Amino acid sequence: MTRHPAAEPFRAEIPDEVLADLRERLARIRWPKPARGGDWAMGTSLPFMRRVVARWLDGYDWRAWEARFNSFEQYRIGVGGVRIHALVERGSGPAPMPIVLTHGWPGSPVELLKMVEPLAHPERFGGTVDEAFTVVIPSLPGCGFSDAPTEPISPREVGRLWAEMMGEVFGFEGYMAHGGDWGAVITSWMAVDRPRGLLAAHLNTAVLAAPSTFVSDPPTPEEGAHVERLTTLPEEEKAYQLVHGYRPQSLAFAVHDSPVGLAGWILEKFHNWTVGKAEVDPPFDLDDLITNVMLYWLGDAQAVSWMYRYMVDWSAFTLAEGEYASVPCGFCLFPDDIAPVPPEAFARRSYNVAHYRLEPHGGHFPGLEHPRELVDDIRRFRTGLGLG
Repeated sequence: MTRHPAAEPFRAEIPDEVLADLRERLARIRWPKPARGGDWAMGTSLPFMRRVVARWLDGYDWRAWEARFNSFEQYRIGVGGVRIHALVERGSGPAPMPIVLTHGWPGSPVELLKMVEPLAHPERFGGTVDEAFTVVIPSLPGCGFSDAPTEPISPREVGRLWAEMMGEVFGFEGYMAHGGDWGAVITSWMAVDRPRGLLAAHLNTAVLAAPSTFVSDPPTPEEGAHVERLTTLPEEEKAYQLVHGYRPQSLAFAVHDSPVGLAGWILEKFHNWTVGKAEVDPPFDLDDLITNVMLYWLGDAQAVSWMYRYMVDWSAFTLAEGEYASVPCGFCLFPDDIAPVPPEAFARRSYNVAHYRLEPHGGHFPGLEHPRELVDDIRRFRTGLGLG
């Protein structure tokens, strides 16, 4: 890894007055009346949000998290006219494999932090230094300490920023990429565009398809059932997509002005996309969830969701005629994800599938919920490809 003038060293140091303003806003929250039905039936649970705010006000320590971020190498990297924040952990041994891990919405680098040490230092977890990775975790434009773009930017364009960061700025001759949610979309487009140095792509969601997928090769019953699941997702799960895609500015006033409003909008997804309609709290540590929200509060919360413009017209997921993710791709999929798990044959229509695994349990945020399983699968994928 080389230093480049575009990589500016960075430390997180949020001014005290910013945290004081946040605390004042939290303390004067106007609580809504509960909707009818179960706690989670009509959106984010009011009792759960009361617990979140109580913890945020009493016991949550942003400065401790700030110190945790500052324990990594950090950079603000000038690519494509914006500066992208990235955490870097150099791996053990003489030749760790570089890997870029990409989060989505409403995730953040927080959902990937539990993966860093096992990937970078496998000898501490029963492995060997030959399995080590140098881990790079960028924040999406607008999230945390990354600049917001001046206008909506597509996931394919973000992938090109990542390729510039990994190849030209950090100087990696060869590297892998992993992503979930929008991170899976970004990583998939990188596998289509084949930037110099990208050796393999690992995904926990299969997202790309060509409109002509079944024109000359009829679907199997299993593939047809998957397409049916895709087109009949519950309407209530599409509501936020339509707001992000068509009316982002209307929502922006609420999520920029109210930290509790922002948390309520985000944390519903950590529930629904992991435990579905169950009347239980999301299975995550409150401090992890609050810090995830903090990175949106401290950044430009609405700009991160601008990519949904490319979801409502489906262009984020649609391959043109002749396009194909030809870089070797590995999949580690989780059955409780809101995104339907495709049959392997369906994924092969759009991806060069070199590895395909369905885990027995887990939802949309495996980096938080099942980090060890995800790390182990990335290692298996790398080993199967013979990448040293």
